[in-house]
Amino acid sequence: LLSQFDPDNTGYISTEKFRSLLQRHGSELDPHKLEVLLALADSNSEGRICYQDFVNLMSNKRSNSFRQAILQGNRRLCSKALLEETGLSLSQRLIRHVAYETLPREIDRKWYYDSYTCCPPPWFMITITLVAFFLYNGVVLDRFVLQVTHPLYLKNTLLYHPQLRAQAWRYLTYIFMHAGIEHLGLNVVLQLLVGVPLEMVHGAARISFVYVAGVVAGSLAVSVADMTAPVVGSSGGVYALVSAHLANIVMNWSGMKCQFKLLRMAVALICMSFEFGRAVWLRFHPSTYPPCPHPSFMAHLGGVMVGITLGVIVLRNYEQRLQDQTLWWIFLSIYVIFVLFAIFWNIFAYSLLDLKLPPPP
Repeated sequence: LLSQFDPDNTGYISTEKFRSLLQRHGSELDPHKLEVLLALADSNSEGRICYQDFVNLMSNKRSNSFRQAILQGNRRLCSKALLEETGLSLSQRLIRHVAYETLPREIDRKWYYDSYTCCPPPWFMITITLVAFFLYNGVVLDRFVLQVTHPLYLKNTLLYHPQLRAQAWRYLTYIFMHAGIEHLGLNVVLQLLVGVPLEMVHGAARISFVYVAGVVAGSLAVSVADMTAPVVGSSGGVYALVSAHLANIVMNWSGMKCQFKLLRMAVALICMSFEFGRAVWLRFHPSTYPPCPHPSFMAHLGGVMVGITLGVIVLRNYEQRLQDQTLWWIFLSIYVIFVLFAIFWNIFAYSLLDLKLPPPP
């Protein structure tokens, strides 16, 4: 094929030959791929098509140059929107629903719908929710949640405690403990309803990065701004994902075609506000084990800050290389600076400020 349409072996095919090829074999192609190929031909102003872009499309590997060529074409998709497709199976409708919930551009929604194979499945969010929370709490601790009034609440190796801040794993493992069944329930619901669709679209690597970055920022925020309090719960990671998703919807409001998007945002904000308000109330409520206070709420705010900075960049650049995004490097640098600052703060500030910390559990 290449030798026939590119006899000089330049790596390019003229748009005329490319169009004739599509007309001749268009009936054999998937309609979504055919539409993208036509859009690529329409958007090209140099009169030639890169053969590798054609190969990338047919093998479901979209290069950045190929994507930019389409987006810069100022073309209007000619066929009906993905939302108007009929005769879809249940799994196809689910994939289409996820596409409209998370992606603001029709070309991206069609590409995702055409290329998604559920391999690998959204394993990260499901594993960290079902296995980590329920298996550990239910089997190892012999209960699904530890109330703040339970005698073992502070006497476990998971939660972050200011007296044990040198045990670095606690800055991560605190997400596996929750201060009450309502705390666990709201986090699990938000994590599954928002995290699983996002992972289906953006992949485990990106979503796990945002989640873990929110978790670390949450515990470090507590160690800097609420230095005498312990921390439990996965709110740092959950709030990073949810706030990034909501910010992405707001920034692309006209392009988001998900049903009842205003209602969905309102429900998410109400759940987050209720859980955050409960955390604030609990923090200032008289402690069951004085002088150790109840858990801090600063982890929620740390997660939100990660979500509206790093998280928004991750979700906005669907299938684009983040290392090519200037704003990504700016926010990543800010995050790294904060982490380094918090580490040095934990090493020196506690002794310099001569704080009266609660006794170790």
